[in-house]
Amino acid sequence: MMKLKNETLSKNFLIYGFGKSGISSLKYLKKKNRCFIFDDDKKKIKNKYKKFFISKSKLLTNNFDYIVISPGININRCQLSNYLKKNQKKVITDFDIFYKFNPEVLTITITGTNGKSTTSKLLYDILKKHHYDTRLTGNIGNPILEEKRVTKNTIFVIEASSYQLAYSKYFKSKFSIIINISPDHLERHNTMKNYVLSKLKCVIRQNENDVAIITNTNLLKDLLKQKLKSKIIYVRKNKYAYLKNKLSNDNFKNSTNFQNLNFLFELSKHMKLNLKTVIKTINKFKPLKFRQEVIHQSKYLKIINDSKSTTLSSTVPFLESNEKILWILGGLFKKGDKFNLNKKYFKNLEAYIYGKDRQVFFKLFKNKIKVNLSKDLRNTLKLIPNLKDTKTKVTVLFSPSAASFDQYKNFEERGRQFNMLIKRYLPIE
Repeated sequence: MMKLKNETLSKNFLIYGFGKSGISSLKYLKKKNRCFIFDDDKKKIKNKYKKFFISKSKLLTNNFDYIVISPGININRCQLSNYLKKNQKKVITDFDIFYKFNPEVLTITITGTNGKSTTSKLLYDILKKHHYDTRLTGNIGNPILEEKRVTKNTIFVIEASSYQLAYSKYFKSKFSIIINISPDHLERHNTMKNYVLSKLKCVIRQNENDVAIITNTNLLKDLLKQKLKSKIIYVRKNKYAYLKNKLSNDNFKNSTNFQNLNFLFELSKHMKLNLKTVIKTINKFKPLKFRQEVIHQSKYLKIINDSKSTTLSSTVPFLESNEKILWILGGLFKKGDKFNLNKKYFKNLEAYIYGKDRQVFFKLFKNKIKVNLSKDLRNTLKLIPNLKDTKTKVTVLFSPSAASFDQYKNFEERGRQFNMLIKRYLPIE
């Protein structure tokens, strides 16, 4: 394995994938290195960066020292697939670059399947309340190489997706937290084992001075049987259940969100944070945009925009209710996903399904819950009854439980359209 150290100055870098992380990698490296960029979609590269562009034919004959790959690149399905496989030892990530140039900076990496962004942002808020110089980076906030004026006292809270960790070779974290694991992104990782191993990248390079706080699952335990140097702490679902009565924030009352709090309580103990400040911050925390976001609430009607949901496992905890739920979902079904809802909740649930894989969801729910089908979100909302004058408690839950790419650029665009359509087809004022 090549040794990436500070002596990488004046090296040849190929930056593959020119989204946010690719741009930040170029800006970080270009002053003291020779940098070239390539993207499968050349149109994405703005004019001011075109001088760094290298054609596919030229890069195939060039000898690069390192290939910085963006998280969106799938090695098995890209223009440089064969080239990358032949040069895998040279492939690194922006996380690797950050770590090798900032090895003394305290990093806290949060990964898992559901709730990474919320948990990361909440931890960021908690540390800011303790007056730490804290940065929120990775899959949320700025790309990790974009942060300026970093000192030895800076703390980085890093939300890391499986894509960001999968190709990393050197990155390690003082604290690594794996909050939960369920099937996701199997179309890219192929197997559940590969998916979990990508998450474990933030743990396996830790040393005896580092700490891993991990969800208590048999799969993780089996994969962690290899000899590890760091301190491993397994967190049970309700390890800190005795703190529930101190929480007034309804967003953390469901099982998944409270389970994720357990990891922050555990970390707070290791970092000697003030528990009262931690709880006060939790109680004041507002959901991130399109993540269990309550966009309307009256005596009888609640409307929730959870457009970020891309799996059934992320939605199921919010279906565990004794009140009526009109559940709007659909898009691209995730390989390996399962509908593990206790049947006692079926009678309260009615599903409105749209999108490319609506028939997949229909077969999954058939004979379990009432189902309505339509081709898109607009037509789905036309099917929802007028609830303006309802006298029984009803929740309209937009939690798609599927990828958005059949009809939208991303979950944000999907969430914005839901808000717009609600005003048009479900008048509530």
